[in-house]
Amino acid sequence: MKRLQFLKYLLFILSFTYCFYLVISCNESELPKNTSLPTIEMTTELGEIIIEIDTINAPITANNFLTYVDEKRFSNASFYRVVRMDNQPDNLIKIEVIQGGLRDDESPLSLPPIEHESTDKTGIVHKDGVISMARVEPGSASSEFFICIGDQPELDFGGQRNPDGQGFAAFGKVIEGMEVVRNIQSQPDEKQMLIKPIRILDVKRLVLNN
Repeated sequence: MKRLQFLKYLLFILSFTYCFYLVISCNESELPKNTSLPTIEMTTELGEIIIEIDTINAPITANNFLTYVDEKRFSNASFYRVVRMDNQPDNLIKIEVIQGGLRDDESPLSLPPIEHESTDKTGIVHKDGVISMARVEPGSASSEFFICIGDQPELDFGGQRNPDGQGFAAFGKVIEGMEVVRNIQSQPDEKQMLIKPIRILDVKRLVLNN
């Protein structure tokens, strides 16, 4: 009788342990994973940059960028502007970024401007490696983008780099290839414009967002 009770007790312990393991596994699988977001590979003359695109927190901006990618609208794109501490003498609020895109607002590959998704709405702030949309006025962003080198809080909502205080629309981050970004930033420039723009040879998705 005692042996039977012991076996029942042992079976109960094993069953409980297994159920606890299942609960933990399910909880872990429910945690948000970066791999659930679309990832793009940007091939430049100086190397590859892998960028995660946040379609969840910045859906308008992210999907606009992915449209350019999917429709091959960046076929003639390049990185053409670099901003460093040593080439912005007239700016009291200094930043460090590289800027790319079609460069020509009148390009037939350009899409209409999109609604401005500010960082106070998306929660995506301008940290090192974050990709964001260049603009003039809020709601004027279309094809031009930039990548942050180092944290750039003055580009967030309420920041002082842009007088309107609306900041810029961040929508993803570099997950591989920041050495390429920094190499691009170090190229020779004249008043922030690269003497020889770095061509973007290809941009494609690595992970499709289901």
